[in-house]
Amino acid sequence: MLLIAAVGGLVYFFFAMSSVPGAKEERFGKLEALPEDLGKWKVDENSQEARDARAEGLIREMRYFYHEPQGFADSGRLVLQVRYRDANTKKIARIEPERNVQRRRVRS
Repeated sequence: MLLIAAVGGLVYFFFAMSSVPGAKEERFGKLEALPEDLGKWKVDENSQEARDARAEGLIREMRYFYHEPQGFADSGRLVLQVRYRDANTKKIARIEPERNVQRRRVRS
């Protein structure tokens, strides 16, 4: 009997958090703001990876990209994309896999 009540409570909790506007933000806080330069490629000059790329004759560029929510319980994903361009021809030499960026919750 307690197991059935616990499962029912969990179902209700997930339903309320995903479908009631503002419930998730009120309970857990809002996600921090997206970066201002969202979607714009920037040349990375300061990191160790950028220095290594320069030694190979490449330019390291990076940007933050936001994947819009796609489903009922999806809240969207912020990813870091990195590519390397040839310094002379400006053609893309290689691309790193996307890395998810964890956004923190901010309580007000």
